[in-house]
Amino acid sequence: MTRYDDDAERTFAALPPAQGRAFAQTWWGRSWLKALEDAALDTAQVKTGRRLARAGAVGAVSVRPGRITAVVTDRDRTAHRADVLLEKLSDAQWDRFVDMAIERSGHVAALLDRDMPPHLVEDAATAGIDLLPGLGDLEPECDCGAWDHCGHTAALCYQVARLLDQDPFVLLLMRGRAESTVLDALQAHGGAPAQESAARPAGVDAAEAYAAGHVLPPLPALPVLREGPGIPPSLETEAVPPAGVDPVALAHVASQAAVEAHRLLAEALRGEALGDGQALQAAYAEPTASQDAVRLAAGDPGPEVLHRLGEGSGRDAEELAVAVRAWRLGGAAALSVLEEEWTPEDETFARARAALGAAWDEEERPSLRARANRWTAVGAPHQLRLDRDGRWWPYRRERGRWLPVGSPAQDPATALAAAALAADEETA
Repeated sequence: MTRYDDDAERTFAALPPAQGRAFAQTWWGRSWLKALEDAALDTAQVKTGRRLARAGAVGAVSVRPGRITAVVTDRDRTAHRADVLLEKLSDAQWDRFVDMAIERSGHVAALLDRDMPPHLVEDAATAGIDLLPGLGDLEPECDCGAWDHCGHTAALCYQVARLLDQDPFVLLLMRGRAESTVLDALQAHGGAPAQESAARPAGVDAAEAYAAGHVLPPLPALPVLREGPGIPPSLETEAVPPAGVDPVALAHVASQAAVEAHRLLAEALRGEALGDGQALQAAYAEPTASQDAVRLAAGDPGPEVLHRLGEGSGRDAEELAVAVRAWRLGGAAALSVLEEEWTPEDETFARARAALGAAWDEEERPSLRARANRWTAVGAPHQLRLDRDGRWWPYRRERGRWLPVGSPAQDPATALAAAALAADEETA
């Protein structure tokens, strides 16, 4: 009996919403969904899953032998890990599958064309090999606590139907064998060489194109900005992580990388639309390690990751919490205003004094005490902080610490009113 390596996994990027189309175009994709829809006890959950999948709520899909996994986001933005289990074929069944496939050259040719003709499945079933799932073969697991198929596992199944349409080898991987393993086995048993099966990537070699003087094609259109960042694939696998790798921390970093990528794209597209070179430069400004720790902490990691970020950035728990608060109000600029005290030059200071003088009528002007770039209201827990771009940030004093309480304003009176309003809301 031939032994095969079943330690394989493929991750597929999240697919766009399936607007105005059926989830399964191929007969085997429809068979996959039939196994879900016939077995689910609650048809309402199946309909919910279909709506979620159609709306693009299914994140990247991880496919490995016996299991598919994805994070599915509810309409209220709550994310759930959904898994669907499918029994793997035994080594003996795989041996029979390979023998069966090479007996009819059409089977191998169909697989190489990313096709799964009915007679291939029928011949496999005759040999005691069920490739497609039947009633009750798709076993759900979801952290929402449902014991049967819920909207999250149903959404995952609908999304996988689209993947199966594109590549039936996804089904073979779920049943226990990666594409390369199947093709190598066919070659070893006298089938088509695996090397010939791999299609050469389309395009022209860069060096050849340059030497031949090819005219470069036009640049592609700008990407479309999605409503929110994508969700990275789940890192919770059965494999033991390498030494020194914390899956929880790594998953948080990956999630925040997606958030940051979405922000950068949004800023870049906005700068492109406005022809604003400064906006593009600001979008790609690289944060310091200390700032990046705060950015990651603002993504609401677990307590253990949060503690590591505080230690790594030299902040205790309270200092990190205040830094995160500032970051959420204005990113790196707000964090600099929180942690950096600087003395404005004469010209900058004169402009600040002029702005303060013009902000209020004489009888309404508050008494402010200046120190460096900070103006503190006398007799009140309010403060204004000037950033290097001439904007005013509202602060209030709470339990002996100055806290940021709002976004910046060009007008100091507006910023001070925001500080007073925040204080009133706190005591209300």
